[in-house]
Amino acid sequence: MATSEQVARLAGVSRATVSRALNGSARVSDEARERVYAAIAALGYEPDVIAQSLVRQRSSVIAVSLFPEDDVLPLSHLGRTSQYFYLGLYENIEREAVALGYDLLVPSHPRGKSPEHYIRSLQTRRVAGVIMLHATEARTQALINAEIPTVFIDMIAQGSRATYVKSDNVDGACQATRHLLSLGHRRIALLTGRTTDLPGLERLLGCQQALAQAGIAPDSGLIRQSGWEVDDAYEAARALLAERCDFTAVVAGSDFMAIGILRALTERGLRVPEDISLVGFDDIDFTQYTVPQLTTMRQDRVAMAQGAVQRLIALIEGTEKASPLVLPTQLIVRRSTGVALS
Repeated sequence: MATSEQVARLAGVSRATVSRALNGSARVSDEARERVYAAIAALGYEPDVIAQSLVRQRSSVIAVSLFPEDDVLPLSHLGRTSQYFYLGLYENIEREAVALGYDLLVPSHPRGKSPEHYIRSLQTRRVAGVIMLHATEARTQALINAEIPTVFIDMIAQGSRATYVKSDNVDGACQATRHLLSLGHRRIALLTGRTTDLPGLERLLGCQQALAQAGIAPDSGLIRQSGWEVDDAYEAARALLAERCDFTAVVAGSDFMAIGILRALTERGLRVPEDISLVGFDDIDFTQYTVPQLTTMRQDRVAMAQGAVQRLIALIEGTEKASPLVLPTQLIVRRSTGVALS
């Protein structure tokens, strides 16, 4: 059986470099890492992951919290439209983590258990760090206090061993609203997700900010909140249309919300974009297949995932201080927006 010393000799590096390469350390150059991997393949070397974990006093496992913590079985909710963006994000997190030598764990959430119980379960499983896509304030604070390396996504939380990654939702919503304003729209409805969620709140603020900058007084009757599911948005749009139809454009809190709104508009006999322009948020793949194709704000899921994993590993290895990452969004203009006719 090949040894790490033989791998190091064949690759022309030290045993420490072989270990760092296997652990995904940022302190190994791409060229040296490739030589190590080539030597491993040539020799058929199989590292003892358990032994490495014991020596390092940590594992190479990253825990990923996918969905709200009151969901006992998080993977049972993969079909929810509200989670589709995060499902794509998880795919990129997995790809980046594996490339850097880490495995992912998706723990279930025992109902009624305290944040301290969750912390103990992570410590028992010897996880190296955590990526949190959803967390209550109590669980967030527990992770920060426990100093478990943690990166929060779509949340703002900071500690000595914790930081966050998010899109610039305020600017993204501003861009979406300014796009409609540039087309002559002045009566713009805002159908956002829950403002108890940071993305929902920030997107609402961004829309209102753009309207205020254009000198347009707020109209509370054109602001509606709903759940993030496609059918929640559909019902919210139906309720709005039952009350008034004096708006010429809608900014939706997400692409799936926009799809629900599109159905409600169509059922009302309103054409998009001839009668009502519509903008989504996320740029999921379905937006190119709606009729009409959906104008939306693109979030960079690859950069978000890579940024989260790389920051987490830096926190785990102590190579960098915790620093947040706020990513820009990009307006993608398709066929669901047009010039206001009234």
